[in-house]
Amino acid sequence: MSIPFSLLDLSPVPEGFEPGDAIRNTLDLARQADGWGYHRFWLAEHHNMPGIASAATAVLIGLVAQVTSRLRVGAGGIMLPNHAPLTVAEAFGTLATAFPDRIDLGLGRAPGGDGAVIRALRRDPMADSFPQDVVELLDYLGPERPGAAVRALPGEGTNVPVWILGSSLFGAQLAAHLGLPYAFASHFAPSDMEGAIAIYRDRFRPGPWNDRPQVMIAINVFAADDAAQAQYLRTSMQLAFARLRTGMPGKLPRPVRDLDAEIGPQMRRMVDQALTISAVGDAGQVKDDVQALIAKYGPDEVILTGQIHDHQARLRSFEIAAEVMRSL
Repeated sequence: MSIPFSLLDLSPVPEGFEPGDAIRNTLDLARQADGWGYHRFWLAEHHNMPGIASAATAVLIGLVAQVTSRLRVGAGGIMLPNHAPLTVAEAFGTLATAFPDRIDLGLGRAPGGDGAVIRALRRDPMADSFPQDVVELLDYLGPERPGAAVRALPGEGTNVPVWILGSSLFGAQLAAHLGLPYAFASHFAPSDMEGAIAIYRDRFRPGPWNDRPQVMIAINVFAADDAAQAQYLRTSMQLAFARLRTGMPGKLPRPVRDLDAEIGPQMRRMVDQALTISAVGDAGQVKDDVQALIAKYGPDEVILTGQIHDHQARLRSFEIAAEVMRSL
């Protein structure tokens, strides 16, 4: 039953700390994950978010790759509507040239920010050229194109593995059509996961990038040596999600003993629904939860995530999760 397991880090900025602390914590986590058996270490592009320090995703990927030796390091993902495909190809081509066979590129269709962010990035909010932009990007990273009017240099010939990320049926259809691996954002938007995976596998067309469908699902993990402590640690992410939903994003909150008193039972139900794909507790409980999710959805790989306020507790959570995954 053993399958590859990876780690998605948003480089969270906890309350009481600054972005520099978050980046140092990310590098520390990556060094540890390199020895714990994680397959990939992905970072995600978010903008205008006080609690996330990975806005310049390619820069942080380079820093992580520099302090690790075995991990594949990449984006989960780059929000392609924010960038010209050539710019992304050059950035990831440079990374792949500096760190051969260790760089991944996951692509998302969302802007990673609000309307003000879209305008600040000089993007057209009405434009939707994601499929065409993905194809253009694949061309830049694919085989050498002597004589082409525009070439990604470096980038051309690196064949950086490109993933399509999604939380709806659209991404599944596009990934299947292009023959690309597909990662579903089940850690915060699980409702369409079953249908999306079925469509992707049913419609997958083998091509130069992949000869078979490859599905990754994301699982929130909050693990501790004591099950009650794991539930307590989880409240930071629940509270952060509630604040985001009510238009009050901030730094990653400290955990609380009475979550309902903070956000109310109705918001609690909404948050817990969004975070359904989670494994919470001690090692035994986390193992049961992860095994059940793998059995139900049959992924080829899982990527684990979890925003925890205390850095040492976050390290321990991912260490326990790695032990669980190795034991499957």
